[in-house]
Amino acid sequence: MNNDIVIFDTTLRDGEQSPGASMTLEEKLQVAKVLDELGVDVIEAGFPIASNGDFEAVSEIAKVVKNATVCGLARAGSKDIDRAGEAIKHAEKRRIHTFISTSPVHMKYKLQMEPDRVYEKVIESVTRARNWTDDVEWSAEDGTRTEFDFLCKCVEAAINAGATTINIPDTVGYTTPLEIADLFKRVIETVPNSDKAIFSAHCHNDLGMAVANSLAAVRGGARQIECTINGLGERAGNAALEEVIMAIRTRNDVFAYNTGINTKLLTRASKLVSAVSAFPVQYNKAIVGKNAFAHESGIHQDGMLKNAETYEIMKPEDVGVGGTDLVMGKHSGRHAFKQKLDQLGYNLGENAFQDAFNRFKDLADKKKNIFDEDIEALVDDEVGAASDKIKVIAMTVIAGTSGVQKAIVTLDMNGTHVTKEATGDGPVDAIFNAIKQMIPHKARLMLYQVSAVTAGTDAQAEVSCRLREGDHTVTGRSADTDTMVSSAKAYVSALNKLIVRREKEVHNAQTSAAE
Repeated sequence: MNNDIVIFDTTLRDGEQSPGASMTLEEKLQVAKVLDELGVDVIEAGFPIASNGDFEAVSEIAKVVKNATVCGLARAGSKDIDRAGEAIKHAEKRRIHTFISTSPVHMKYKLQMEPDRVYEKVIESVTRARNWTDDVEWSAEDGTRTEFDFLCKCVEAAINAGATTINIPDTVGYTTPLEIADLFKRVIETVPNSDKAIFSAHCHNDLGMAVANSLAAVRGGARQIECTINGLGERAGNAALEEVIMAIRTRNDVFAYNTGINTKLLTRASKLVSAVSAFPVQYNKAIVGKNAFAHESGIHQDGMLKNAETYEIMKPEDVGVGGTDLVMGKHSGRHAFKQKLDQLGYNLGENAFQDAFNRFKDLADKKKNIFDEDIEALVDDEVGAASDKIKVIAMTVIAGTSGVQKAIVTLDMNGTHVTKEATGDGPVDAIFNAIKQMIPHKARLMLYQVSAVTAGTDAQAEVSCRLREGDHTVTGRSADTDTMVSSAKAYVSALNKLIVRREKEVHNAQTSAAE
């Protein structure tokens, strides 16, 4: 049997059916283009009969996708199928995916149809779809809860009517890996014309087994896997494309199959789908989660520094992540802390190192996120002194719905008061522009964040400003009941730290030259 696996992505159809995950036409086009670039074989672009917007989206996607087959979903009715056919007609490669329920509970309560009528609808729907395209997929909705003999009867009829792909979905996420592998194997062996179609698995994640079931189905003879980016989908979602792909790639000794997916685009696709669907990716999500390649445990960090294979079975670069992240926190050990100091340009003696490490541990018990600048402040005594060299003394801000946004700022610079006036795109920009006149720099503002320390209109505003100049990143923080004052003080705090880093670089360069 051919070991090439067809990857059928249904992010834009089943994924979008997640409550709250609807996408605009432009967002769908963005996702479709990334999926095409990713190397997906089939893109199920939508359910054209559902709405005019869905029809338009499928139609537009059909025009822009260059490599993948564009698929439209349709129920077994003639209107559904014709609407799908119209929507995909501009695609270079097109497919209609038609389905009908075949399980006893669905036929009785959902369709209110007898099995004989369902069987007739299978033949009618596939035959009609073949009038639009030679590439027709037929699905037995709730296939894993369908009586085996009736399932085989419908599969045989669908293939005889012209279906080239047969999907046996685990619609409600009910089955298990052993069961689904056996089901595919038995159906393929029992249906006499099964060699004329590709069999497909579409697994939902209600019991957390969608990926495992999809891979098991392949072991049973399926050669198409239906999945979504980030596992997006109804209820608990679908099999996650990135997990399926990396399981096949990483354990190719067990899953000796091939896909055409460019794995280095997985993280990019994940971030895009998360952004347009407004569904955040959980931090510990396999492959694309924020913590998928992050290590805080001292034992793990020590192993990673010696050999990455100790705790990573995949290279982060292979899925589009920049690299391993050794997170500095209360579980970090001496080895990781020493490496971090080396990266920051510190070479401490044993006593000074131990003192800094102890203070780092104390800070980590109080603070969830430890940034590089936090560590710099721990080991660089000059930072505390330097923070007093430049202070915000006075400030006047003019802002409103019309007119010029202006700021007049007075700083104490080494005992001398200096005042500058500047305009800007908003009051904060004006403040920063005035300060920049007094403290010239080329640093980029990487983060400006305001958060309320307490509730109420009189709450203190805590402002964080993160600046990056060359290889150095510094963060200044300040709290004040006046957000503008807090912003100015945070910006100046960051610049003070930047000045210290500059002076330290000059000192190190002079010392090296003298040696």
